Parts: sequence; structure tokens; C-alpha cells
Amino acid sequence: MAATHELLRRLDPLVGNWEMVPSVHGEATGRGWTRFDWIEDGAFLRQTADADLSGAPPLWAANSPFPVTSLIGVDDSLENYALLYSDARGVFRVYAMTLHEGGWTLRRDAPGFFQRFTATLEPATITGRWERATDGTDWAYDFDVVYNKIT
Repeated sequence: MAATHELLRRLDPLVGNWEMVPSVHGEATGRGWTRFDWIEDGAFLRQTADADLSGAPPLWAANSPFPVTSLIGVDDSLENYALLYSDARGVFRVYAMTLHEGGWTLRRDAPGFFQRFTATLEPATITGRWERATDGTDWAYDFDVVYNKIT
């Protein structure tokens, strides 16, 4: 199945299976996997993710969102992306998203809990960082994540 809209076709480099390694200040907190695949005849890109937290630090394991499901879609008149997120904790979020050659960003501006993700894209590796803020201006480091493409 392939994307049905030119803006969605730009997401093709994400399609496939990836190993995911989150870390905090260079120390791995576990290992996981994620899959990006087209659904609804190419109208949406679905991301599913899960992790093995058996060796994760207790605080990380206690706050784990896994498993996670996200849907990426596009507003063709505005030419922008949105990512709808849900996780095992019962959390539901909407992120504004950009994807361009060499970069991927997600941003959520919500009172009390702002988030942003910035990543560099290479053919077989995505290297990203999550940050958070309570006011949308004073950003603090949250964690890093590296995705390595498997297939």
C-alpha cells in the first residue's frame, strides 16, 4: 500500500520496522521497537511502538507509555501534518509535525505541559531529542531516542 497524497508520500522514509533506544544523558533506559505502516489505503501513516522494560531503571519503567499508537495525517489545504498519539497510560495528545529532508519535528503547545521533539533523519537512523516546558518558553531536556531501521 502506498500514500495517496504527495505530502503523505514524503513520509515514505519512515515506513518499516525500527529498533528504538531511549536514553537519558547517554545512559540507555531500555530497548523497544516501532513500526510505521500505511493504513486506510494510504490515507494515514500508523506508528505502533512497544518496549522491553525488564532492565529499565525503576522510574523509567514506572512511567512507561508502552504500548503506543500514533496516526499521522495531513491537511492538504494548509500543507501541514498532525500526529495523533495514544498510549497505555490513557494519554491522548495531538502534535503539530514537520518533516523535511534531514529533519523531523513534533510540537505540542498545551497549557502546563508543552513538548517538542527534534530529530535528524538519515536513511537507516533517526536521532532525536524530547524536551518539555510548563510555560512554552523555558524548555528542559527530557530524553533522547535513536531509531535504527531493521527492515
